Amino acid sequence: MAAADPLVEQEGETSSNSSQSSQCGDHVEVTIETISCPAPETDSPSRQPSPEDTLDGGRNHGKSTRLARALRAGLLRKNQDYVRIKIQRRGNRPSANPLPQEWWKTGVAFVYASACLVLTTGVITMVHERVPSQTPPLPDRFFDLFPHVPAAFTVTEINGMLLVGLFFLQLLFLKHRAIIFRRFFFLQGTLYLYRCLTMYLTILPVPGTHMSCAPKLNSDAQAKVYRMLKMMSGGGLSITGSHIMCGDYLYSGHTVMLTLTFLFIKEYSPRSMWWYHVICGLLGVVGGVCILLAHDHYSIDVVVAYFITSRIFYWYHTMANNPAMRGSPHNYLSWTWWNPIFNFLERNVCTTVPCTFAWPIPIPTSWLKNPCRRYSIVQSTREQ
Repeated sequence: MAAADPLVEQEGETSSNSSQSSQCGDHVEVTIETISCPAPETDSPSRQPSPEDTLDGGRNHGKSTRLARALRAGLLRKNQDYVRIKIQRRGNRPSANPLPQEWWKTGVAFVYASACLVLTTGVITMVHERVPSQTPPLPDRFFDLFPHVPAAFTVTEINGMLLVGLFFLQLLFLKHRAIIFRRFFFLQGTLYLYRCLTMYLTILPVPGTHMSCAPKLNSDAQAKVYRMLKMMSGGGLSITGSHIMCGDYLYSGHTVMLTLTFLFIKEYSPRSMWWYHVICGLLGVVGGVCILLAHDHYSIDVVVAYFITSRIFYWYHTMANNPAMRGSPHNYLSWTWWNPIFNFLERNVCTTVPCTFAWPIPIPTSWLKNPCRRYSIVQSTREQ
């Protein structure tokens, strides 16, 4: 049996390359389609190949070409059984960048995170005025098993600062740092927005008698604003003396930062650096345990903070790393309230962000060239 020549099929914006084999009356048609990202898969109607499509698009008009065309058209009419194999290629055009930096979107995410942090500080200031002062701490099983360790909370904050510093240092040397930055800012802002809601709705009493809270200001608005500015200037840390208010218990903001930075460090670093992941994981675990040993948060505060942080991180990156899910009607993760913001941030990101390192500031390659070596090459050429 003689094999038929390849077919070229063009349907609208779909580019198709087809090949056929007529062995035993069976034909195989391979179609390569180009679809836009991140639109869901669409099947365009196919048409039966015409005789003009089977030979170089009808560009050759010689006698031998017309005879061959007539012969092959007859074979095609006789054998009409095809197996279509579709190979899809994403992107509007082959030269489109699937991972655009879009720093302006990163700036929008930073403004969103900053607004959520300012709102959190305001909510803590309001909640502090409503904390019951005469109510004893609630019973907690962890507190029953382990006594209070005064210096444990300092260890937590040191571990948190180490993880944040390692993450931002790692981020500076990643090629696609703009995309990772805006993902981090968005998730951080959303988690603190949720924290504002839980703190305001349910006010828990002080978890330990060792804690000393600042006096209540009642209706002194100017003093409240000063407390907010003091807390923001110190990063909300106890070791800086900026965290003097009570009531921000459900859920733990320290646990949020420990968990979120570790997840980002592990996601955007090579899998071969397992020792680096182990060290960062130990920093996070020790920090979470020390929160409980310090009796500065109830156990439920730490558990809820870990659960919410890890779930939102997994949901976001599941949709970000699978562009085909975004337009699917069966993707229930798209029912979240922040899905429009997600689509805005990730609209042009068409693939998984690779772990590619690059210098923060481009270094000109001309600096690395040796002019003396170039001169010696020229001299040797002249001598020859």
